Order: sequence, then structure tokens, then C-alpha cells
Amino acid sequence: MPTALLGALPALPLHEAGKYVAAAYVVAFAVVLIYVAIMAVRLSHIQRELGELSRRERAAAGRQPDSTGESQLP
Repeated sequence: MPTALLGALPALPLHEAGKYVAAAYVVAFAVVLIYVAIMAVRLSHIQRELGELSRRERAAAGRQPDSTGESQLP
């Protein structure tokens, strides 16, 4: 049924359809570009947080005494 409906619709002439095809490509490219930018920002936030957690873990490990009761130095 849907294919019969699409077959009944008139096609746009190529000189008119080109504008819409180009606009569709521009919109698709912009969406992909925005998505990549958002993922890059999120990745930088995660890397920053991971570095902070790593520094905190190293600092905490350096202050905690080992099994003999002496503190470990990095």
C-alpha cells in the first residue's frame, strides 16, 4: 500500500529537486558535525575527571599506611 502511494506522487523535475537534495546533505552534515562536537566535549570532560580521580587515588595511596604501619611514598 505505501509503495503504491509513493508511486502515485509526481516526481520533482531535476532542476527543482537539486536544491532540496543539497539542503538535505547540508542538514545531514551539520547534524553529524554537531554530534561529533558534542562527543568531543564529553570526552574532554571524562578525561579531565579521570585525571582528577587518578591524582586523588595516587595521593590517597601515598598517605595510607601499608601493612607494616609505615606510610608509602610515591
